[in-house]
Amino acid sequence: MRIFGLVQDSIVDGPGFRFSCFVQGCPHHCPGCHNPDSHDPAGGREMTVDEVAKELLKNPLTDGLTLSGGDPFAQPEDCLALAKIAHKHKLNVWAYSGWTFEYLRDQGTQAQRALLEEIDVLIDGPFILEQRTLALPWRGSRNQRVIDVPASLAAGEAVIIPDER
Repeated sequence: MRIFGLVQDSIVDGPGFRFSCFVQGCPHHCPGCHNPDSHDPAGGREMTVDEVAKELLKNPLTDGLTLSGGDPFAQPEDCLALAKIAHKHKLNVWAYSGWTFEYLRDQGTQAQRALLEEIDVLIDGPFILEQRTLALPWRGSRNQRVIDVPASLAAGEAVIIPDER
């Protein structure tokens, strides 16, 4: 898989101590993106899923895996494999995507839908510079939603997790 960066003990990409995997490659090119160097799918460095998983599992205090980028749904097969490893080790899985929940569910590829089904929480939607905010937890712009994916798939519509602040 192509990796932009790995961060141990992140406290900004979801609750608790998180292992954040920033994948390389993003088709959205949102103006004002805070990781524009992650857009080029040929950039970053190549790592195997097993190499990334080894890093993920190094710290026994890790609460969860966050897939970000780039866009993890641009590398759905590898991100799915990593998410399954995280779940096997009782870690929760969060993901960020410029695509919406509805798009991934209804129009995404089979691999994207499989990844969606393995995610616990999805922060969806493109970053919109005009809606930028630092006041909302876990997201960069007001249009982005924090979605309980299993509940949403069961309900047939996005179930939003309320802000804790």
